[in-house]
Amino acid sequence: MPYDPVMASHDSPLAAALERVGDRWSLLLVEALLPGPRRFNELGEAVTGIAPNILADRLRRLESERIVSATPYSERPPRFAYALTDEGQELAGALRLLADWGSRVSRESEPLRHAACGTPVEARWYCPTCDRPVEGQEAEQVRRV
Repeated sequence: MPYDPVMASHDSPLAAALERVGDRWSLLLVEALLPGPRRFNELGEAVTGIAPNILADRLRRLESERIVSATPYSERPPRFAYALTDEGQELAGALRLLADWGSRVSRESEPLRHAACGTPVEARWYCPTCDRPVEGQEAEQVRRV
């Protein structure tokens, strides 16, 4: 059945995730923090087009959502280095899936490739109990329990 936003439950897992990080700036900031901690100005340079007031707002929001942590490195004036928390690192996995999708549907993007051999990587559902991928019709039956 196709996704119907009118029928979508506001308490769904997707709605909860979007409530926490559902804007492009937040997701781009998480991506910019994947390599490691960065300072405010470094994030402003890494995320092209973000205004300083929006950057400050999104960092505060991501910190309040426990996705980013701020560590002071200067008291006068107060300055911080920002890093992903454990929850932020978990979100990074979802961003990789979104980036994979984006690379496959965009004519301008290259697919994500395995560094060791150069082959495009594939994102898949996987069941650790059964120790196998969940694909096809079985994937359509994945549900919350």
